Amino acid sequence: MIAKEGHLIGNHAYNHPNMARMTNQQITDQIAKTNEIIEAITEQKPAYFAPPSGSFSDQVVDIADHLQMETILWTVDTIDWKKPSVSVMMNRVMTNIHPGATILMHPTPSVARGLDSLIKSIKSKDYKLGTLDKLLSTER
Repeated sequence: MIAKEGHLIGNHAYNHPNMARMTNQQITDQIAKTNEIIEAITEQKPAYFAPPSGSFSDQVVDIADHLQMETILWTVDTIDWKKPSVSVMMNRVMTNIHPGATILMHPTPSVARGLDSLIKSIKSKDYKLGTLDKLLSTER
């Protein structure tokens, strides 16, 4: 359903490990296993890999590249896993928002309660929201 709505679905590893401390085979297994599941459901192979907790090594990037994926990170962090209030979460984003920003957020209560207001605040600053592939496109 998410894919059919036009959202971009990427890979975030199979069980959220510390990718920087894994063997090459473990890294490959984490990414490939997740790709297989996503592709079986969406009929699309993910093009992007976001390492859990931002933990990666040169090997992680090389293996993702070998699997024809770009490794991506974020530039603005909601730190929503600490369960901040909506106002704290919004302040973190709005203080750090910039052209080309990628915002890290999770399906947490503060994001769920504040997402509508956050989107309105971002748009009020004349920023546009879009998918990562459009952000990284040379045609943008």
